[in-house]
Amino acid sequence: MANAAKSRSKTRIQREKTEEILAAALEVFSQNGFRGSTINSIAAKTGMSTPSILYYFKDKEDIHQELLTRTLLLWIGPLNLMKDSADPVEEICQYVRRKLEISENFPRESRLFANAILVGVPRGREQIFDPLKSVFNAKIILIEQWIKAGKIAKVDPHHLLYSIWATTQHYADFEAQIDELSHQPQTQLYKAADVHLTTMFTRFLRI
Repeated sequence: MANAAKSRSKTRIQREKTEEILAAALEVFSQNGFRGSTINSIAAKTGMSTPSILYYFKDKEDIHQELLTRTLLLWIGPLNLMKDSADPVEEICQYVRRKLEISENFPRESRLFANAILVGVPRGREQIFDPLKSVFNAKIILIEQWIKAGKIAKVDPHHLLYSIWATTQHYADFEAQIDELSHQPQTQLYKAADVHLTTMFTRFLRI
C-alpha cells in the first residue's frame, strides 16, 4: 500500500522518468549482472546524470529490488491462472505455453532474475519472494489433488514446476547459446519449443 501511495503521489514526469530509469537498468543488469552494474552505467544508458538517478532511487540495490519485484509479479501471473480443470494435463500444458510466452517476450527480465539467483538477492528477499510462495504453495496443493484423484500420473509436484521453469526459461536465459546453435528464427523456435515441451509433459503426466 505504501508503494502504491508513493506511486500515486508522483507527477506524470516523475513516473515517466522512473520508468525510463528502470528500463535502462533492466538492460544493464540483464547484461552485466548485479555486481557488474553501477549507478553510473545506468545513468549513462538513460543519458541522465548520476545525481538525477539518485533522486528517484536511493541506490543500485533499490533499483534492482524494484526490477526483481516486478519480474516476480510477471511470473506469478501465468502460475496464478492455473486452475482446477476436468483435464489437468491440458491445464498444465497451458501453463507451459504461458511460460514460454514470458521467455519470448521478456527475455531480459528472465536473465535479470537468473543472475540474481546465481549471486544472491542483495536485500529484501522475503519481500520479493513471499508473493510467489503463496501462489506456488496453492498450486502444489492443486497438483496433489489431481494426483490423488487419479487425473495425472504420480509425480513430485515441486519438481514438476521446477522442470517447467527450467525448460521454458532456458530459452531466455541462454538466448545467445540458442541463437548460435539453432537453425530456426526466434518465432519458429518458440513454436517448435511449444510443440516439443507440451508433448513431453503430456506424455509424462498422462495415465
